[in-house]
Amino acid sequence: MRDGAVYSWSNAWFRWTIVSLAAFTVVSLLVGFVWLPSVHKDFTAQNLWDAVCRAAGVPSRWTGAQDVKTGPASTDVVLERRMVRTMDAGAVGRGATLALNCTMCHGAQGMSSSNAPNLSGQYPEVVIKQLLDYKAGRRSHTLMEALARDMSQQDIEDIAAYYAFLPKARTAPTTYDESLPALVRVGDPLRNIAPCISCHGGVDQKLGAPWIEGMPKDYLVEQLKAFKSGARRNDAQGQMRNMARPMSEQEIAEVAAFYARKASAGQRH
Repeated sequence: MRDGAVYSWSNAWFRWTIVSLAAFTVVSLLVGFVWLPSVHKDFTAQNLWDAVCRAAGVPSRWTGAQDVKTGPASTDVVLERRMVRTMDAGAVGRGATLALNCTMCHGAQGMSSSNAPNLSGQYPEVVIKQLLDYKAGRRSHTLMEALARDMSQQDIEDIAAYYAFLPKARTAPTTYDESLPALVRVGDPLRNIAPCISCHGGVDQKLGAPWIEGMPKDYLVEQLKAFKSGARRNDAQGQMRNMARPMSEQEIAEVAAFYARKASAGQRH
């Protein structure tokens, strides 16, 4: 009887323990199901089980894809140094013939008069990678996917050789001698944004990173916004998505305007 009295509701210690446990449970439920979802608006609970797992901090599925975003998967192209090897005259000639299908958008000599990227003098591995991504559906564009779908590996390499062979219409690389936007010059370490010149030329050129000096401004803005939103996902390991996601609309416009600054009407045919 004496031990039973310890667990009796008349015992103040027992009442305090039960009330404290109930209060802790309620607070935990409020934190897990109300407060945390409100500050992590990127999470959408599909059902009660997802919400329970979210609150407990464990995955709702132990196997299978966890990415709920839609759209094409990231690239599966492996960049290799052989892609930048010097192409022979035969490859350039074959590429020139194949590139006749590209002139409407990219210009007769690889310089666009529309919102398509300039390809004259572009690094061959860049053209190869993007065409392979279009071919596999890793990068979305109705016309480019249709054109690339029937291209062989040799066709793609020949077109890349042709555009790399064209006169270097691209302008001089960015240097520290000129006025540079902060993100171009030093990036933003606090937001994990690397400087643009560390990959796209000026300080270093990363294999597979395109030459973007003189590109159409609207094209650059469009691509940065696509990376930011996740609509474009063919960057390996999400590198460009990670760079663009923290960027503001103003920063995107400034970077695009900077790289497009050297384009001139005389370059566009």
